[in-house]
Amino acid sequence: MAFTLGLDYGTNSARALLVRCENGEELASCVMDYPSGEQGVLVDASDAHLARQHPGDYLHCLEKATRGAIEAAKKKDASFSPDQVIGIGVDTTGSSPIPVDSANHPLALKPEFRDSLAAQCWLWKDHTSHDEASRITELAREHRPRYVAKCGNTYSSEWFWSKIWHCLRVAPDVFDAAHSWVELADWLPGALAGVKRPEDVKRGVCAAGHKAFYAEDWNGLPDKDFLGMLDPKLADLRDRLYDRAYDASVPAGALCPEWAEKLGLTAGIPIAMGEFDVHYGAIACMVDEGVLVKVIGTSTCDTTVVPADRDVADIPGICGIVKGAILPGYYGIEAGQSAVGDIFKWWVEGVCEGDASLHEKLTREAAELEPGASGLLALDWNNGNRTILVDPLLTGLLLGQTLRTRRSEIYRALIEATAFGARTILERIEEYGDPVEQIVCAGGIAEKNPLLMQIYADVTGREMRVAKSDQACALGAAIGAAVVAGADSGGHPNFPAAQKAMGGIKDISYKPDSRASAVYDKLYPLYHKLHDAFGGVSQPDLGSVMKDLLAIKESGRG
Repeated sequence: MAFTLGLDYGTNSARALLVRCENGEELASCVMDYPSGEQGVLVDASDAHLARQHPGDYLHCLEKATRGAIEAAKKKDASFSPDQVIGIGVDTTGSSPIPVDSANHPLALKPEFRDSLAAQCWLWKDHTSHDEASRITELAREHRPRYVAKCGNTYSSEWFWSKIWHCLRVAPDVFDAAHSWVELADWLPGALAGVKRPEDVKRGVCAAGHKAFYAEDWNGLPDKDFLGMLDPKLADLRDRLYDRAYDASVPAGALCPEWAEKLGLTAGIPIAMGEFDVHYGAIACMVDEGVLVKVIGTSTCDTTVVPADRDVADIPGICGIVKGAILPGYYGIEAGQSAVGDIFKWWVEGVCEGDASLHEKLTREAAELEPGASGLLALDWNNGNRTILVDPLLTGLLLGQTLRTRRSEIYRALIEATAFGARTILERIEEYGDPVEQIVCAGGIAEKNPLLMQIYADVTGREMRVAKSDQACALGAAIGAAVVAGADSGGHPNFPAAQKAMGGIKDISYKPDSRASAVYDKLYPLYHKLHDAFGGVSQPDLGSVMKDLLAIKESGRG
């Protein structure tokens, strides 16, 4: 009767999930919305690229969600007791770095920095550092090509160094007050363990390798000479960061008495190494060599793994190839799209000024449309392009609309655009020698939107499977906790055993329809023309695209 607690920190809310280690049964959960900002995000009306979060929200939701899950578990099963919880796992968004003082205390919790946006957590979707990311890419390509080769040959404004450098430039008072910077995925386990110095926080290789240029091949973080090319203060900061990062087989610490009392759990139980939400989500979805896991939410992240004893080619435009990321003993490969669910939310709520009933209506109408029948084609870059172009300054595009275009047609075109973007990533990964034999999708959209799932199957020509859990990221964190707790405590000896017992895939499957796929195979080259033209890859002739869309539309009617 052993349980683990999975804590999932998303973009708008945090979730606590209690899971039975023996079989992965999800006993109870509780979700808490972040209380600050707009749906949990601190924004700036004068800068659409800015997205921050208040670190105090994380601690507030940690206590409330955990207590809520425990109370729900007691009501569901009278035999449940909090002392049966043998470990805690944490997943978060990323890269979401936090400026902290020498006591590992976020600056935003200090009175003098309470209202400073720069002193908050720099959320993953913050793109204010696009200039810095471009300069880091330029310098790395010239002076440290091996650094940037492992992250797709382009450094992103979503990542660690670009955000910190931007803080130094625009808010030097915050940078100077910060003793160090800690990723949210590392800071929360450290807080639970009562770590009082940022130097003592155990850092996960997921965040370090995918976002901060960390690799054992060059002894950890970027060398001080390279960081000094950016700014001497960044070189000085390196001494106050960390020398080593760990995979998920290593505990991040043990629950300290203070937080044990707040949460109602047993002091001393192990805390799993923090990972990004999609990485733990992939573990819950049985990620393995040849298995691509798509966590579809506000954005989408695609992950797969390759055994660490195999040579892996560098893949241009992806988010990183990191040894030990996701699963110990494997290279973790990550890619993704900066906006997916956000695009549909923007269209239904922002443009159509609707509600849930309108969403349902547009979904029904869009499902009745045949592929290509709208004559529309869109680009899925409403929040920039994460993969393959790695450019936050790219924007969305809708092509082919006429005076008779209906909003349900636009809604379907937006879904198709994200599917075309997904196909582009899939083909890029396979192009560089990593074949994908199975695709598993997780997240609320995968659970609740059959239309999208079928379109993804039709556009990619691949079967789409669905994760066992609609809380896959929290479940993955709970699996990580069961591994560090160990078999002697009621957990599991390793990740393969824990995945087999606690993870899984549903029987639900979306298989491609050959007729629909044939139409999408005609539309995809047009999408790729727009992708390469507006992405600056090449200069294809776009003069025929509108007429080609009309021809596909008319042939469908015929």
